[in-house]
Amino acid sequence: MNRTRIKFCGLTRAEDVRAAVALGVDAVGFVLTRRSRRCIEPAQAAALRALLPPFISAVALFMDDAHEWVEAAAACVQPDLLQFHGQEDAAFAAGFARPYLKAVPMASVADVVAYAAQHPRARGFLLDSHAVGQPGGSGGAFDWTRVPRTLQRPLLLAGGLDSANVGRAIAQARPWAVDVSSGIELAPGVKDAAAMRAFVDAVRVADAASAAG
Repeated sequence: MNRTRIKFCGLTRAEDVRAAVALGVDAVGFVLTRRSRRCIEPAQAAALRALLPPFISAVALFMDDAHEWVEAAAACVQPDLLQFHGQEDAAFAAGFARPYLKAVPMASVADVVAYAAQHPRARGFLLDSHAVGQPGGSGGAFDWTRVPRTLQRPLLLAGGLDSANVGRAIAQARPWAVDVSSGIELAPGVKDAAAMRAFVDAVRVADAASAAG
């Protein structure tokens, strides 16, 4: 059965990290750009990262931050992946000796395949509903029929996902992974345990339905 991977993003509290681990998510994201309401300091992210057992990835999110800030924050947190959410070019994103994901601002990008071609070393692409220059986590979705089927690298679906719609998103877009932030929150950076569980359950149901044909 094809399994949709799950990333919880914008975690700021130890109890939320522990809940994510208990639910068996594949990755957790820590926001390290001060443009975001979910931003935490590198030392706090490092403490949360230390709660992760093996085989659950830590992702550090940046958006148009200075090279020095990214380098220092990554050295502190030691994430498995960097995620660049702004207008970073390929040379910048690949300049930290760490694998990276590149967010695609679907409100501004018409040709996802052409956009991805600008980042040949990206490990995958996160398709989000925001426009260029805007942070993610807004709670809005985009038209999932725009997700390309020809790109030969993993695609992560984000933007407005929650337990009520993630099943439809998976059935329609067939992403490698889904990424949720506001859809599992009580407030920015404060996750809701019941919503987290409901989201994971909905993904598993969608995967089972897909396997059943």
